[in-house]
Amino acid sequence: MHGLIALMELQASRFAARVDAAGRPILLAAQDRSRWDAGCIRRGLVALARAEELGGADGSYVLQAALAACHARAEHYDATDWTRIVALYTRLADVAPSPVVELNRAVALAMRDGPQAGLDALATLVDEPKMAGYHLLPGVRGDLLERLGRLDEARAEFEQAAALAGNARERAFLLERAAGLRHPD
Repeated sequence: MHGLIALMELQASRFAARVDAAGRPILLAAQDRSRWDAGCIRRGLVALARAEELGGADGSYVLQAALAACHARAEHYDATDWTRIVALYTRLADVAPSPVVELNRAVALAMRDGPQAGLDALATLVDEPKMAGYHLLPGVRGDLLERLGRLDEARAEFEQAAALAGNARERAFLLERAAGLRHPD
């Protein structure tokens, strides 16, 4: 129970910073952390500590809360402990295996080891049937390809992600990212 409470509080702490005034998504790296709710973070960290004290450190909710706590504890995006996040996703993959956990682990690997490491980790997910309609897979691939300077491939991935996105604001955000990668004529 404490793990679930920790997860809910820590995730709720970022709600105000996740979208702009028009409702467009704001990536974690660009979020204004001063808009994160300090009370939610404090309550979440207390609940996480209690869950760990009670021996639940390897529970799915506790691991997810520990991941959110890594972000909450970092004063700014560049201070994020990506090594710990990779380790937590590795443990979560053992406890609650899923392609979405592997996708998130690949993102953390990319942040720790570079975009090629993330792309390599995503290779096993490209043909995963459960990921066929999941817009975040091509979205992440697009981001990593952009970071590698492979702009044509990145644009195609963002366009595919937009076609799969379930809401108009995410679709528009992804199409804006794709359009921003056009080579000047």
